[in-house]
Amino acid sequence: MNIIDMHCDALLKLWESKGKASFVDAPVIDTNKIRMKKGKVKVQAFAVWVDPSINTLHQFNVALEQVRLFHEEILQKNEDIKHIKDWSELDKLKEDEIGAILTLEGVEPIGNDISKLHILYELGVRLVGLTWNSANLAADGALEARGAGLTSFGKEIVRFNNDRQIITDVSHLSERAFWDVMELARYPMASHSNTKHHCDHPRNLSDSQARAMFERGGMVHVVYHPPFVKKDGNATIQDLIRHIDHLCALGGVKQIGLGSDFDGIDAKIPGLAHAGETQNLINELLKHFSEEEVRGFASENFLRHRPKL
Repeated sequence: MNIIDMHCDALLKLWESKGKASFVDAPVIDTNKIRMKKGKVKVQAFAVWVDPSINTLHQFNVALEQVRLFHEEILQKNEDIKHIKDWSELDKLKEDEIGAILTLEGVEPIGNDISKLHILYELGVRLVGLTWNSANLAADGALEARGAGLTSFGKEIVRFNNDRQIITDVSHLSERAFWDVMELARYPMASHSNTKHHCDHPRNLSDSQARAMFERGGMVHVVYHPPFVKKDGNATIQDLIRHIDHLCALGGVKQIGLGSDFDGIDAKIPGLAHAGETQNLINELLKHFSEEEVRGFASENFLRHRPKL
């Protein structure tokens, strides 16, 4: 089955390699092209993530460097990878083509300057997560002890997203900020989060949060990172499936997707170590769900719920 994966950090790996890693086949890149083809990944979201420890004066330049790598190393050197800048373009991908979506994981690089978000939008960013794990000028992250909600600037960003069919990603938000986004966002999504019911981690969603996402027409894309799958980190594919099953019980069977977090995680689920092994998850899902439901999880749910005018 074709896969839509709404989160990976391959751009970070490319940036860290300083030109030494090839996107096509570098073993260090979980979502390299060869592995995506093997795993039938039809659409991959590539996140721009800038470590908050980098000097704030340099963060936007680092973000632009990662965007440059997206355009030069992924798009220009691979004619079969197509940049998705309009959601309708997902329907136009040919059989041998892969769609690439540029995303922003945390708005730290833009500081308090919305014009920088305009620039990133023009360069192709179509999903924006307001925070990573700590606080910034838009909101508090999931690991920020204060647990505050959106700032006025954060609300401005959500409105910016709404006006341009940009998805607002809640995966790293504090719970209070999550609820603020629910009040404002036209296109909410958790691009890589699981359920607190099966793994009580700040990065996961409570039942009330998941239900709110489904009621608003949003998507929850499950993440493969073992500590977000099982408390002790010794997670299996079956443990990940339990999260999907619970989300179905909450009413989300047609609003569940996949968000691997490959290249952003160091621990892996056995049999699900890189994009090339994605069909292992699909094969196990088929033992528990109907083919129609699994096709939904794999890609079709997102195609139905992507932003539309």
